[in-house]
Amino acid sequence: MAFNFDEGIDRRHSDSLKWNKFSQNVLPMWIADMDFRSPPCIAEALQARIQHGVFGYGARPTELIDIITERLAVRYHWRIRPEWLVFLPGVVSGLNLSVRAFTSASESTIAPTPIYPPFRKAALLAQRPQLNAPLRLEEKRWVIDLDSLKASITGSEKLLMLCNPQNPGGTVYRRDELEQQLTFAQRHDLTVCSDEIHCDLLLEPGAKHIPFATLSEDAAQRSITLLSPSKTFNIAGLGASVAVIPNAELRRKFKAARAGIVPEVDILALTAAAAAWREGEPWLQALLVYLRANRDKLSEAVNGIPGLSIHPPEASYLGWVDASELGVENPAQFFLDAGLGFSAGADFGETRFVRINFGCTAAVLDEAIRRLQNAMKQR
Repeated sequence: MAFNFDEGIDRRHSDSLKWNKFSQNVLPMWIADMDFRSPPCIAEALQARIQHGVFGYGARPTELIDIITERLAVRYHWRIRPEWLVFLPGVVSGLNLSVRAFTSASESTIAPTPIYPPFRKAALLAQRPQLNAPLRLEEKRWVIDLDSLKASITGSEKLLMLCNPQNPGGTVYRRDELEQQLTFAQRHDLTVCSDEIHCDLLLEPGAKHIPFATLSEDAAQRSITLLSPSKTFNIAGLGASVAVIPNAELRRKFKAARAGIVPEVDILALTAAAAAWREGEPWLQALLVYLRANRDKLSEAVNGIPGLSIHPPEASYLGWVDASELGVENPAQFFLDAGLGFSAGADFGETRFVRINFGCTAAVLDEAIRRLQNAMKQR
C-alpha cells in the first residue's frame, strides 16, 4: 500500500496546539507532532469502535497487553509479564509519577541537560532538586556525561531519568553507553526511569534500540520504562502510553502515586494504540524513508549556512540546531521574526540552540529552508 506523506492537511482549524500557537504567517515546527495523516488502520479501528455506539468505562485492555508483550519479545527479545504493565494517558504523567513515587521532598533526581522540558518540570512541580548531567559531543553524537557529576553527588539522589533515543539530540545509545548508565545507577543505588517513546523512529542505518531494562536482571529490577505509539504513529492527542515495571515494589509505589490523580486511559485511545502496534508497521516503514529524506535535506541546508550547525539525529524527527555562532541573544525569537516557529533551546536547558521539527511535508520543509536562508542573508 502506498502512503501519501506529501499530502498537505490544513490543521489551523482543527484545535491543533502546534498550528495555533503562532500567527498565520509563521510555520510551526516546534512541538513533537507530525503533520501526516495517521495510518489508515487506526482510523478504521476507531470507526469500528465508534459504530458500537457505547462508550462506558473500559476494563484492562487484554488485547493490547498481548500486542505489547509480543511486540517487545519480537523486537527486543524482552520477555515481559502482563502484570508489569501500567497504562497511562501519556509519558509525561509517567515522568511526573516517577519523581513523586521514588523521591521524597529532600531527595534529588538526576537528568541530562539539554533534555525534553517535562524532565525538568517534573522535578520542579514536585519541588525536588535536580542534578543535570551535560550532554557532550562524541564522534558527532550527543551522549550523557555522568562522570561530570562526581563532585556534585551528595547521596541524596534517588532517581536517574534517562531518555533513549535522546530528545533533543536524537542519539540512539549503544549497549556500552547504556551499560555505563547502569553502572552509574548501581554505584549510587538509583532507580531508573527510561523514556523510550521515540524508539520506533530510528533513522540511522544500523542503529538499534536497546531497552534499558534488557541490559540485565538488575537493570530490569531498578527500572521503569515508558513507551507509547503516540509519536511514532502521530496519535499524541489520543493519549495512550504504558509503563513497564518488572519490580513489584516499584510498581506498587508508582500505582500509589497515581491513585486518585492520574486517570485511566480512554477507550478510544486504547483502540488506536492497539491498531497502531498491531497493523501499523507498513506505514511506519514508509514514514521512516520519508523522514530520512527530510532529515538529510534539513541537515545539508543548515550546515551550509554560516553560523548554524546540526549533527543529523539518529532517531526521531527533531533536529537540534546549534546557533551559538549566530551572534544573537535569543535564536528562537530571531527565527520567529523570520516566520519560523522553532522550539526554544532555553526550554531544554540550552539557550544557544533551537529544535526543529521536520515531521512535515517536503513542501513545508522546503519553505522553511527558504525562510531560514533568507533570514541569514538579510542579517
